[in-house]
Amino acid sequence: MQIDYIHVLSAHFMLKRILLIEDDESQAAQIQTLLQATHWQVTHATSCSAAQRYISNTEFDVILVDIYLPDGSGVELIPVLLQQRPSAIVIAMTSQSSTDLAVEAMRHGAYDFLEKPLTPERLTVSVENALHHKHLRAFQHTYQRDSFHDILGASLPMQAVFRIIESAAPSDATVFITGESGTGKELCAQALHAQSPRRDGPFVALNCAAIPRDLMESEIFGHVKGAFTGANTDRKGAAARANGGTLFLDEICEMDLALQSKLLRFFQSHSFLPVGGQQELTTDVRVVCATNRNPLAEVKQGRFREDLYYRLHVIPLQLPPLRERGHDVLLIADQLLQNFNQQEKKDFRGFSERARQALLHYHWPGNIRELENVIRNIIVLHAGPMIDDDMLPEAIRTQQQTLPAQALARREPGRQRSTIKPLWQVEQEAIEDAIRTCDGNINQAAELLQINPSTIYRKRKKFAE
Repeated sequence: MQIDYIHVLSAHFMLKRILLIEDDESQAAQIQTLLQATHWQVTHATSCSAAQRYISNTEFDVILVDIYLPDGSGVELIPVLLQQRPSAIVIAMTSQSSTDLAVEAMRHGAYDFLEKPLTPERLTVSVENALHHKHLRAFQHTYQRDSFHDILGASLPMQAVFRIIESAAPSDATVFITGESGTGKELCAQALHAQSPRRDGPFVALNCAAIPRDLMESEIFGHVKGAFTGANTDRKGAAARANGGTLFLDEICEMDLALQSKLLRFFQSHSFLPVGGQQELTTDVRVVCATNRNPLAEVKQGRFREDLYYRLHVIPLQLPPLRERGHDVLLIADQLLQNFNQQEKKDFRGFSERARQALLHYHWPGNIRELENVIRNIIVLHAGPMIDDDMLPEAIRTQQQTLPAQALARREPGRQRSTIKPLWQVEQEAIEDAIRTCDGNINQAAELLQINPSTIYRKRKKFAE
């Protein structure tokens, strides 16, 4: 099913309803004026009981709640509100600057924490961020999936990959897949084929790095009998065998420059001449290419034709490395465990918590292929029922301890403690560097630092004191 994502998001953003829970009438009036100026529909409650009456009858996008209310604690009210309206986003407010209060509010379910008096800019940014978070969460909940054809992935980068495949599949436009070795480029090509109108046709894959250069032309275009020593019969190449389906050329940047010119002509006309042949043949194929290199860098280095690059680079698809996919590593590990259990007739039931944490924190330079080898090695060499961290390779077990240990080993016996910066100073430098990198955009800086924008505002205020 094709999804109109823009229409879905637009429909979400038409709704801007807020519940303001504030007993101070003057502050409430100021907040209402600011929010209504940006087209929010504001409902005002002055107590916990009034807020609960409103929430039971009305759906709200964002809830602004004061920490101190006349009939109870705003912090304790937060989970009550979220139980009734779990899709709402709660922002806590208080006139007392306290890190403990902020942490407590967040622990009870608040998305952000504001200190009074509220500035128009701070209020607007916080509320709009909350609305965006709500819509993104609803969008992910509606359309997120753990797998797509044979590809596993619940992370946001993989959801984007799935949507590109779904959108590109109905077309015959060339897809150029890039990504590190072991990220699943061929699986993506197979998914494009399976999702396309050509699904009933052949899927022919050719690894350009695995075939000797003097045989590559014959592998793609075929040859006629007697074309070269050993050519005892006519042989169809990948281009002819893929007729009516998909031709997948993996590691295309490994191809010889002389053959690249012939390939360009083939992509333009879908006609080719078998090696040693006299009659030109045609074929109807959809082409998907892949490489683990940077194709544009290969063009600049003169190893890949620029005209071929632009001919192929119609729909680019970048596969993220496993280290950028969060908990996908556990999702894939669980599936591999099931597969290898059956193949090796073992009875492993899962991973211990220590093993799961080690898998999560490892860098995975070999990506999914490395993970696959690790799981298979464990299942072959060990007996169940659980995979513990002591069964993992040493590199995976020790990665978290390696850097601190090395730093400690390098420290000279007489080194002065004064060279170690206070933690607050390290935080300040990291925050200011992120803000400079993002040209002053607090939201982008927060995203880079993986913290809430309110944390940056709060810490910068504290640093200035």
